Amino acid sequence: MNRPVSRRLLGLSVQEWALVGITIIWGGTFLVVHTAMQHSGPWFFVGFRFLAAGVFAAAVFWRSLHGMTWREFGAGAAIGAAIYGGYGLQTAGLQTIDSSTSAFMTAFYVPLVPLLQWLVLRKPPRALTLVGAGLAFVGLLLVAGIGSRGIQLGEGEILTLISTLPIAGEIILISLFGGRFDVGRLTVVQLLTASLLGFATMPAVGEAIPAFDPVWLFAGLGMGVASGLIQLTMNWAQRSVSATRATIIYTGEPVWAGVVGRIAGERIPPLAILGAALIIAGTLLSELQPRRKDGRTAEDPDPDADAGDRDPDAPEPASRAGA
Repeated sequence: MNRPVSRRLLGLSVQEWALVGITIIWGGTFLVVHTAMQHSGPWFFVGFRFLAAGVFAAAVFWRSLHGMTWREFGAGAAIGAAIYGGYGLQTAGLQTIDSSTSAFMTAFYVPLVPLLQWLVLRKPPRALTLVGAGLAFVGLLLVAGIGSRGIQLGEGEILTLISTLPIAGEIILISLFGGRFDVGRLTVVQLLTASLLGFATMPAVGEAIPAFDPVWLFAGLGMGVASGLIQLTMNWAQRSVSATRATIIYTGEPVWAGVVGRIAGERIPPLAILGAALIIAGTLLSELQPRRKDGRTAEDPDPDADAGDRDPDAPEPASRAGA
């Protein structure tokens, strides 16, 4: 089926401009979470923000929640556990590192996804993916900081680096379950699971409920509603925007995070800027799709094929992760 033709402004369609808009918003969320960490513990904030997101999603998808099966619940819970691990560790890392540093380090999940698919699903990556992953890894080292005594990783950098593993795992799980079950049911279960696990972690790590503060309240509510709205926008826009083009737009997320952080007074060392550029370049390389003789990429739909004949080895729809 051909993608619908959209009006274009400055070379981008309305749907692509919508993706640019949500990418800018997600870039700014790193600073929001970094600021909230001055008024709340990380695991309470993770529980609260995903509770708000889950309630918002339930309000949107409430009609589809009836008749949920145990298999759907299990799939949603698995994705939610990955969300909890990824965003929980990322949020904990934001207690001690700048929002821009967190954003650039988190971007490493993109080239990490095909490598994990190789390990878990036995799907070998393309040569460009391996080159992109190598560039991103070198950039990651530069962003983390290389001193005279080698790589100097603080607690925040280590937690953020580890967080890329469950974030990548979340995307792989979504690719496995997303097409098999109702998207509304999966979304509600995964968000509420992440919230429950976040709250449950608090006593395990000795984190107390924070004193009331409008900063964490509005930050958590805002992040929750924004998560739901952004997901809906992605679902709408990516019906007509290719996964590769969407991913290229999403690559700007850490750039916008750096811009927002710079406006807020954060400073990025020159070596870290070089590392950030390598991460972005590696991300782009890992997502580039070689063109066939007919001019289409591997992800483009075959106009002569039905939707049910989709190549199972074709790239999954683009995904991204913010703070």
